[in-house]
Amino acid sequence: MAKPQKAETGVNAQEGGKRSGPHPIDVHVGSRVKLRRMILGMSQESLGKSLGLTFQQIQKYEKGVNRIGASRMFELSQLLEVPVQFFYDEYGAGADRAPGFAETGGGEVMNLLNSPEGVQLCRYFSGIRDPEVKKRVLELVRSIAETEESGVSAPSSG
Repeated sequence: MAKPQKAETGVNAQEGGKRSGPHPIDVHVGSRVKLRRMILGMSQESLGKSLGLTFQQIQKYEKGVNRIGASRMFELSQLLEVPVQFFYDEYGAGADRAPGFAETGGGEVMNLLNSPEGVQLCRYFSGIRDPEVKKRVLELVRSIAETEESGVSAPSSG
């Protein structure tokens, strides 16, 4: 009995070729895993240990190189304290939307979260409960950023 053919998907499916590189949804899901892990201040090693995996496997998930199965996705959602939908949010909302950070290679959001200061900023900011205080903090940060963009030097402290 002949083995059923698997439907090709991806960029080169029309020509009978195989996709080169990870599928965009796998990259997106992986970037969302990384985003949430970093916000929680969790290392790849500790997440891997909780799942019975090596940190290298977590790296492959985060880069989209290896696909995350349904049961593993559920485990990740429990460990990272988000609904499964979180990993798919902002993907494929239509052609009229701006690409998310996963599709643009990370951009400013991932650059921020790849720095220790950015992770600390997110952690501390998420600890603020008062919406008015959050607004004031955002206004302060916006003001500082605009001052830097305009090339005006802030007075040195000391």
